[in-house]
Amino acid sequence: MDSLPEAVLIRILASVPAVDLVLVCRLVCCQWKNLVDGAALWILKCQQEGLARSESDAENWQNFYFLSKKRKNLIKNPCGEEDLEHWGEVENGGDGWKIEELPGDFGKEFPSEEVHKYFVTSYERCQKAQVIDLRAEGYWEELMDTTQPKIMVRDWYAGRSDAGCLYELCVKLLSENEDVLAEYKSETVTIPQENDANWTEISHVFSNYGPGVRFIRFEHGGQDTLFWKGWYGVRVTNSSVTVEP
Repeated sequence: MDSLPEAVLIRILASVPAVDLVLVCRLVCCQWKNLVDGAALWILKCQQEGLARSESDAENWQNFYFLSKKRKNLIKNPCGEEDLEHWGEVENGGDGWKIEELPGDFGKEFPSEEVHKYFVTSYERCQKAQVIDLRAEGYWEELMDTTQPKIMVRDWYAGRSDAGCLYELCVKLLSENEDVLAEYKSETVTIPQENDANWTEISHVFSNYGPGVRFIRFEHGGQDTLFWKGWYGVRVTNSSVTVEP
């Protein structure tokens, strides 16, 4: 192995699973450590697995590889397919939360055919939240503290065309002790009674938020503005939180 050209050794190492490269191969010798810590090996692995990125934008190709492979929606049950499972701190004002099939009465179809249900609020304040444990999801402390990858938050809301409603979103980045390190809070969105019932996306990107982020708290909700019994309030679905490569 010592006589192999470095380019050939990189190609051999590129066939090894990424976790083994970091936990095993990196410990073999100084040469292997330098290759695993370097960019060339990870650029090759990204190319082999179709993970595209401009080399001029790259800072740490190893982190880019792992973040790309891990990228997924960290919100569980975002569309109500499991009723209110995984949602905590639920506030059931009025008649409480309800899950309905799209498009619903006086509603519109969602832009994506993959979304079939939504949560709907009632005539008093309805809120629900999820807290995401980043370490449990595989985002280690050094990555969050040093690289500080961007955290993308998205939510979708709509009203019925025959009823006015209110909508709010609040997302917090929390420390180990659940201190707030960064926060995004939307304005209270007011949808008038006569509206087109179209779905609207709201989004925010957290970046350069500093070290110490261990949890993400996502909370949203609202109510109707007419105080009609039943479920005439804001509708929400397809919520997402992703850690971006």
